Amino acid sequence: MDGDTTYTIGELARRTGLPVRTIRFYSDAGVVPPTRRTEAGYRLYDADAAARLDLVRTLRDLGVDLATVRRLLDREVDAGQVAAAHADALDVQIRTLRLRRAVLRAVAKRGSTPEEIELMHRLARLSDEERRRIITDFIDESFAGLDLHPGFAEKMRAALPDLPDDPEPEQVDAWVELAELVGDPGFRASVRRMAEFQAAEVAQGTVPDDFAALAELTREKAEQAVADGIEPASDAARPVVDELVRAYADAWDATDDAAFRRDLLRRLEIGTDPRTERYWQLLALINGWPVPPTLTPLFQWFIDALRARA
Repeated sequence: MDGDTTYTIGELARRTGLPVRTIRFYSDAGVVPPTRRTEAGYRLYDADAAARLDLVRTLRDLGVDLATVRRLLDREVDAGQVAAAHADALDVQIRTLRLRRAVLRAVAKRGSTPEEIELMHRLARLSDEERRRIITDFIDESFAGLDLHPGFAEKMRAALPDLPDDPEPEQVDAWVELAELVGDPGFRASVRRMAEFQAAEVAQGTVPDDFAALAELTREKAEQAVADGIEPASDAARPVVDELVRAYADAWDATDDAAFRRDLLRRLEIGTDPRTERYWQLLALINGWPVPPTLTPLFQWFIDALRARA
């Protein structure tokens, strides 16, 4: 644009593509004042005013409010600070939009009811701290007043949900299911029973050093028995049960007798809840960790086989 040329508001609108009413609004607000007026009172704008209008449009497109635009143009605020503040605000908006997208995709996949949609949206919008508090409150209530095995307690408190900024629909699904699970009174009661049982064993000093090895042996033997089509109550299950019970008895430094088998059956029944396994699987899905395999049916095979011989 020629520095000596002036433009009417209509000409400026045609050159910039902005509506006349928008330019008039900026002019009345003092953001892009006219260079001068004609004798008839019509506004005229020079090249500097046109350049100022382009800057105003750019700032408004970036979401800068009009009052801040005016202060920027008048050099009252630093452009870098304004840009940083608006970039932070955009980060929040982008995260919100990504969550909404993930919720909508999860809804489309699940065919959710209106109530489920509301729940999913509300839970997905919680802050990271609020999501963690749901889990820590569940853990605090489950373990209140109990002395547990330190490794177990630390594992529970260290594993908290961390929903990413751009979650997949499956992660939103998992978070909603996890929130519903830890809010289930039946599940809370089951976890509390497990914790009380473990606390009693800790107090008696009867917790084996390597329970993970026992769990792996149980998985291996029960998996093979299931693969071989051995029913828990059948005679073919007896040697598998005897081998596993001996391993458990050795770990507890106990004798494999009827009393030990009754105690072992009770211990396994209390500690084997498919919802507990699901809890860890959901945490893994949310956090992007490898999802633990489903082992509950294999432990249930051992429980059924042990119960058949109790």
